[in-house]
Amino acid sequence: MLVQALKEIQDRCGYLSHDEMHLLSKRTGVPLHRIHEVASFYPLYKLEPPKGASIKVCRDMACHIHGAPEITQGLENLSRELGPGKIEVCGVSCLGQCDATVAALINDHHVYRGMDLKSLSELARKAAANEELPHQHLDNTTLPFQINPYQTGEPYEAVKQFVTGGMDHAALLKKMEVSVLRGMGGAGFPTFRKWSAVKGAPGNVKYIVCNADESEPGTFKDRELMRRAPYLVIEGMVLAALITGAEKGYLYIRHEYIDEVKVLKEALITAAGLGVIGKNVLGTGKKFMLELFISPGGYVQGEESALLEAIEDKRGEPRNKPPFPVFEGLFGKPTVINNVETLSWIPGIALNGGEWYRDKGIRGATGMRIVSISGDVQKPGVYEVPFGQTVKELIFETAGGMLQGHTLKAIATSGPSGGFLPAKVPVEKLPAKFVQDKVPAGAKFYDILELPLDLNTVGQMGGMLGAAFIVYDDRRDMLDNALNCVSFYRNESCGKCVPCRTGSQKLVDIITNLMEGKSGRKELGLINELGETMGITSICGLGQVASNPITSLLKFFPEEVENYLKQV
Repeated sequence: MLVQALKEIQDRCGYLSHDEMHLLSKRTGVPLHRIHEVASFYPLYKLEPPKGASIKVCRDMACHIHGAPEITQGLENLSRELGPGKIEVCGVSCLGQCDATVAALINDHHVYRGMDLKSLSELARKAAANEELPHQHLDNTTLPFQINPYQTGEPYEAVKQFVTGGMDHAALLKKMEVSVLRGMGGAGFPTFRKWSAVKGAPGNVKYIVCNADESEPGTFKDRELMRRAPYLVIEGMVLAALITGAEKGYLYIRHEYIDEVKVLKEALITAAGLGVIGKNVLGTGKKFMLELFISPGGYVQGEESALLEAIEDKRGEPRNKPPFPVFEGLFGKPTVINNVETLSWIPGIALNGGEWYRDKGIRGATGMRIVSISGDVQKPGVYEVPFGQTVKELIFETAGGMLQGHTLKAIATSGPSGGFLPAKVPVEKLPAKFVQDKVPAGAKFYDILELPLDLNTVGQMGGMLGAAFIVYDDRRDMLDNALNCVSFYRNESCGKCVPCRTGSQKLVDIITNLMEGKSGRKELGLINELGETMGITSICGLGQVASNPITSLLKFFPEEVENYLKQV
């Protein structure tokens, strides 16, 4: 495969040299211009020799508020001190280590978390001197969550029971339907419907793909699942294959998850040894070959069709829809695409029944979920919580409360995608139906701490519910953080469609000029119109939500904007 062959060359040589790409072209028969077309698209690949050790500092959301800009500046000063050709310093999009800020990536092979300027400078000096860098090990103990039915027993019991029980496809799909399990990657589509659609699709060739390209700022839950219970996602994929008739699967993981890649490789070897994957799954005569596909980078690869393009050795640009992947997915064949958490819930549902999962929700919601919470809280991390938990319970019980001496100012309930919600939401800014159902009569504000975190309620108030919660306290400049989020979308736009490519840059320009005292109300008036246009005309979700950080700020935090307008 071309994408993986390019990664092998870069791992071996440090960059994609002209000679190596010529040899790859001769070996594969792929024209050189096609190889360059792919190599020039993905951020992982380097077409020129590196100019010293590479030091990339995470620049998004949690790392941004906890000192990433200052650390980056300090490392740039160190670079000048060391002289040309020693270290290259730059920012990098979220590394999925938001629970231990600040994070950094050195030489593309070493991820570090919980860094300050002193510790990163020491590592940078080692890298500049070509000294061996230490490896920062993370916790890989057994995952103590209900999602893991194998905390004491051997894994793959769900597959074994499914096989020995006669492979009752309808019964397992019914358990999934009863569970009301939805996709945990953001779309919230019922999982049993997706599997049923691929099962019923015509043709003998079908695929199972796991989207483990967890690149949304503030999201790192799948990281924990893969490192501490990799057998869950593998078993979920095997069950999906047995249900749909797929014989090939790909587990697509971001390349920055270095520890998780290693763990998954070992878990795949173990699964093959147990006969869970391979040419004869547990003696059934059914084949399911499962391969780890390491992403060459880019946030847009988290969009399901862009991910498929990468596996097909193309530039990872989103496809126009329809058709949808369940009908025409990987290589034009029906394809199940689920994320890590969705697949990881399947073994427990298969073993315990749909009611077991469904009834774990509270306040009328159904099911449980794994969440990532970071920012200005006492205990950032990954937690298993019920749907329907309130913001107050999430922050003050699950995550230990706000940092000492500070109060809640804002929360992002879906990474940058959903924008920001204030601690107190003016009632006139809320939909009438939500006010009627959820707000006490006569109240002028809705306390965001009372908001139940389930898809229906958050959607009813006009918000978005994802897996990433970033909390901001009273010290934070929300316009600065809106610029940080909009800049993320600008940086990660694949450039395929004009509205996203040019619109995201225009948003960055407007906010930057406002903060520098160079733009006024006339320019600000363009933001909502530009955001609406991007939302309607962009091909994928990136462009459709790119304006949300700043439009939510204009809606809920007008005083933050006014403070800057006074300088114009």
